[in-house]
Amino acid sequence: MRNTSTRPVDCIETVVSAYGDSLFRLCLIMLGNTADAEDALQETFIKYMRKAPVFKEAEHEKAWLITTARNQCRDILRFRTRHPQTDIETLQEASFEPSSSGILEVLMSLPEKFCVVLTLHYVEGYRVEEIARMLHKTPSAIKMRLQKGRKLLEEKYRKEYL
Repeated sequence: MRNTSTRPVDCIETVVSAYGDSLFRLCLIMLGNTADAEDALQETFIKYMRKAPVFKEAEHEKAWLITTARNQCRDILRFRTRHPQTDIETLQEASFEPSSSGILEVLMSLPEKFCVVLTLHYVEGYRVEEIARMLHKTPSAIKMRLQKGRKLLEEKYRKEYL
């Protein structure tokens, strides 16, 4: 088999070590299980190697990776819609803290536009302006999604766990 990669291995290792954990958490929250999150992450890095995009700044590279990972997760979710399955136990095994599993379950049940914004802001620590650039939205749209997402998260959590 011919090697189609145009990026050197050491460059990929640098990108994986810099962004791998963050992208994996995003994929895990969007998809709900480790296996699918690993698949999405792997496909993201394969696309990165094949396309070999050149970025002016590290933030552009990070935004490209987040967008690509998110799109890969969407593809997997579309596949799941056509081929239904549920595997929440895997997420609970990989949970960051046992007490947070209820919140993670509720977060995963939110519509994607809220789930992604809440994850990027509260889990990954991005500012509103950074998220707006990554998702190609206005800062006010991101603020509204955060506000609505928090409200939905609270309502669903109270309904299911309190």
